[in-house]
Amino acid sequence: MESALNFYRVMAYVVGVMLLVLCVGMVVKYGFDNGTMVAVVGPIHGFLYMVYLVAAINLGLIKARWSIGYLLLVLVSGTIPFLSFVLERSVTERVRRTIAATS
Repeated sequence: MESALNFYRVMAYVVGVMLLVLCVGMVVKYGFDNGTMVAVVGPIHGFLYMVYLVAAINLGLIKARWSIGYLLLVLVSGTIPFLSFVLERSVTERVRRTIAATS
C-alpha cells in the first residue's frame, strides 16, 4: 500500500501544480488575449488528471477500501485549485494510520 500511496502523492502534487499553471493560463488567455498557454497546458493537465484518477482509485478503492464519498472527494480534488494539496495530507495521514493498524 505504501507504493500506491507514494504514487498518489506524486500525482496529487503534479496535478495541483498543473492546475495552478492552467489557472494562470486562463488569466493570460482572457486578460491578455493570448491562449497559447492554455492550449499547451490544458491537454497536459487533462492527461495527468486521468493518471491521478487511476492513482486515487488504485489507492482508495483497491488498496485502502475507502468509502465512496471520501473517494469521490479525493477524485474531485484534482479539479479545484489548492484542494489536491490539502487532501493529499489528509489521505497520507489516513493511509499511514491504516498501515500502522494492520502492522
